[in-house]
Amino acid sequence: MIGNTAFTSPSGLAADPNALAGLKGAGDSKAALKEAAKQFEALFMRELIKSMREATSKSGLFESQGENLGTDLLDQQFAQQLTGLPGGLSEAIERQLAGRVAGTDPLPDNAGLSSTVGRASAGAGAGERQTAFVSQHGAAAQAVARESGIPAAFMLGQAGHESGWGRGEIRHADGSPAHNLFGIKATGGWTGKVAEITTTEYINGEPRKVTAKFRAYDSYEDSFRDYARLIGNSPRYEGVMEQLHSVKGFAQGLQRAGYATDPSYAEKLGRAINTTLNLQRAQG
Repeated sequence: MIGNTAFTSPSGLAADPNALAGLKGAGDSKAALKEAAKQFEALFMRELIKSMREATSKSGLFESQGENLGTDLLDQQFAQQLTGLPGGLSEAIERQLAGRVAGTDPLPDNAGLSSTVGRASAGAGAGERQTAFVSQHGAAAQAVARESGIPAAFMLGQAGHESGWGRGEIRHADGSPAHNLFGIKATGGWTGKVAEITTTEYINGEPRKVTAKFRAYDSYEDSFRDYARLIGNSPRYEGVMEQLHSVKGFAQGLQRAGYATDPSYAEKLGRAINTTLNLQRAQG
């Protein structure tokens, strides 16, 4: 619960959804609101850093094996250092909290802190690699989106996840790009060019290194177009095309259809798509 001037544990706030109500009885409400806003911002920044780390370190074909305690503590330190800066998110959060405590500006279920913070810091939610990736491939994704009806952000997010935002892009033996951003294998009667690489597959829930053949294209737009054909025309992904209105539904549909063997694929893909959506909002 929040004291007269501050509370000291972000995790305490996260664990107690009623903690905000304690601000109404705070002796020094202005100081309490300011500290509450800082702690909300710290929580947000910690999750933001964690999401960015997972998007870049646990992406698609080239995943690492998870975070350790030291990494988590480092994330907490970074979050605290980025909190409470002049003109930062805490000021916007403080205004929202002040309205709620006073009872004059209630937060709707789907707005409030999430929308205020999201729009104020959409660009901060992604690193330089993600930003560059979305800028590089945005035009190709938009062109294929107009043809297929699949949202460009969904395709960009999945392409980013599968390729490690370009860092783990599939290449031929000579190092030249295969332009395959979606990790689509050279199966199902594929007669085009092929790139053969070592990748990670989950067999009985355990990661295994295997050698596999993947489709290769002449351009990145060809990669987006082939992906859209696969998702839009295959009966296997029929349920996915019914979820184009929902990031979560789309990601879960792909996992259920067996697009990838990673048991956490839907969760990771959802984060990548939301990163792309935030970038598009910031750029728009």
